[in-house]
Amino acid sequence: MQKLAIQGGRPLRGEVRISGAKNAALPIMCASLLTADTLHLTNLPDLHDVGTMRKLLQQMGVTVETAAGEITFKGDKIDKWEAPYDMVKTMRAAILVLGPLVARFGDAKVSLPGGCAIGSRPVDLHIKGLQAMGAEIAIEHGYIHAKAKRLKGARIFFDIVSVTGTENLMMAAVLADGVTVLENAAREPEVIDLANCLRSMGAKISGDGTDNITIIGVESLRGATHHIMPDRIESGTFLVAAAATGGSITLRETRADILETVLEKLTEAGAKIVVDGDTIHLEMNGRPKSVNVRTAPHPAFPTDMQAQFMALNCIADGSAMVVETIFENRFMHVQELRRLGAQIDVEGNTSVVRGVAKLEGATVMATDLRASACLVIAGLVAEGETVIDRIYHLDRGYEHIESKLGQLGASIRRVK
Repeated sequence: MQKLAIQGGRPLRGEVRISGAKNAALPIMCASLLTADTLHLTNLPDLHDVGTMRKLLQQMGVTVETAAGEITFKGDKIDKWEAPYDMVKTMRAAILVLGPLVARFGDAKVSLPGGCAIGSRPVDLHIKGLQAMGAEIAIEHGYIHAKAKRLKGARIFFDIVSVTGTENLMMAAVLADGVTVLENAAREPEVIDLANCLRSMGAKISGDGTDNITIIGVESLRGATHHIMPDRIESGTFLVAAAATGGSITLRETRADILETVLEKLTEAGAKIVVDGDTIHLEMNGRPKSVNVRTAPHPAFPTDMQAQFMALNCIADGSAMVVETIFENRFMHVQELRRLGAQIDVEGNTSVVRGVAKLEGATVMATDLRASACLVIAGLVAEGETVIDRIYHLDRGYEHIESKLGQLGASIRRVK
């Protein structure tokens, strides 16, 4: 099993290019199931989850080819409408094939998903939405089996905001008969990116970016070319790492408009930030100040940045409260941070972090994707060597993170 070994105490300095967004790439790849024509995608990140989704689509019969920096997906020979357990168990996003398969072929069989162990993320919202659109659904032997001659437009209200639920039902609705309205829908930028791709394929979608999305079903979709948006969580992770280490970095090919709450918190911590087009420059002089964080659905503070800010608060001046309202099991990194000398108390969904003057290197274990990034940041600021075990989580969501951090001056290497 591979590990990361980090020698801490070096401020990050230099420039780094931001990759395409994992959370936009995965649903957009699934959109290739909605047409027999070719979908050309650029800026797809080189991630384990993207590779898993690619294998899953190929297993269904999608032709996938790579040329000149873009990957093409052609769905004219799809002959299997099943996502098996061995393909789904490591990646919850595989549930996103359910809506497109039922919409286009009238049949889908998808294993109940796996992924990071950060809490309950039930698929009942996906199931209830498809049932409202006329699908017959059975749960049998660990699989969701959905059937429908043709889905019908419906008004669907989400009891809780769900990004994958919104994306799945939006893709199902584009080929449905009639009008579908998704109420209390997710407003994340990745949902907008999927809607932009679907519109370029001929879908009729309006209201994305708000909590009320309207889709008018069409008979068929055509091929298109789409550029995947930059990864706002990778952007935020590098910015927090630079702030924690007292560094000065510039992000290229990113977007500040999808990072507003993160940039506000970094400014509150004492960072100086300059935005120029698709670049963001951050400079931190001195020790950061503690910042309170409360996660909530977009446009509030993202749950995927909570762990990284907890690492920042561990060495910040003062005390801070970190409140997690999205996932009930997303403080598993706390115990590992304590091994480095962090002072953190947890009660329910709230952590109180008391900043200390320094962390000390130790061996720690990653428990999920964002916790892995949190431990990397902690390792970058800790004295001595930090070794992070189970880094396969990192490879699911960060493209060549040790190489990029190395470009910025970090002493970090991958070891077996």
